[in-house]
Amino acid sequence: MIGKKEYFGLSVGLVSISFAAIFIRLADAPPSVVSALRMIFSTILILPFAVLSKEMKKEIRILAPRDIALLFFSGALLSLHFLSWITSLSLTGVTSSIVFVSASPLFVAVYTATALKEKISNSFWTGLFIAAAGTLIMAGGNIFAGGDSWKGDLLAVAGAVSAAGYFLAGSRLRGRISLITYIFPVYLTAAVILTLAVPICGDKFTGLPFISYVYCLLMAIVCQLAGHTVFNWALKRVKAAVVTLTILGEPIGTAILAYFILEEIPAVTEIAGGVFILGGILTVLYKNPRIAAAQKGIVDIS
Repeated sequence: MIGKKEYFGLSVGLVSISFAAIFIRLADAPPSVVSALRMIFSTILILPFAVLSKEMKKEIRILAPRDIALLFFSGALLSLHFLSWITSLSLTGVTSSIVFVSASPLFVAVYTATALKEKISNSFWTGLFIAAAGTLIMAGGNIFAGGDSWKGDLLAVAGAVSAAGYFLAGSRLRGRISLITYIFPVYLTAAVILTLAVPICGDKFTGLPFISYVYCLLMAIVCQLAGHTVFNWALKRVKAAVVTLTILGEPIGTAILAYFILEEIPAVTEIAGGVFILGGILTVLYKNPRIAAAQKGIVDIS
């Protein structure tokens, strides 16, 4: 049973992660730099917990080479997730970007349904059809409007696919190691890769307004510590499906914040497409509890 403490925690977590896209826009810095700083700050924030964790030191020593390689692979996927999604925000609307990147549970669901090797319910296919219809509405509207919005949509989808891959790669380890043992090497790997990507993209860490660095730090503090850490806390107290469905409220929260803070009004096609996409995801997860439960580790993404 979910109590007042759990409801409050989920509410705080939802509001916190809804600020991610807003902080990215307000940072007004090159996507590669924002991506790198976000992961650098996130890694620094959890560093004390990693250093003081006896459990992590014990688990790291007994990890097989294959497990260590999987941690690095998860970090690489996480870096790809942030770089593609944050870049998408410079090309398309906040609503389109956050809805498309929030579709990662759908890609996990497709893989999980296949991996479970069980009969897939009609509601699963119905949900996929609804989500596909929403994609056509939203992407079609952006293409019709002209410009580079469609490129941003594709990058957001790439962010969703890489996020799903990140979860699937790491899910093999999460059942055997603690959260800190998992996320610290993964975050560190992502931070290193993204740092190397900055000069490759022709960008620099220096020369930005001070406020840009502040917003990147806020992403790590608010979205990571006050957001996804709370969700990981909630996972021990409520069903994983409840947490997953709560996270799907992020596009709504972000759209509301974008309206009041960025004065960005979503297009009709973005609203309609978003409703279809989120409705399709809800149909897939709500009517297929085993698939929804398998989404547990996806909240590790900040």
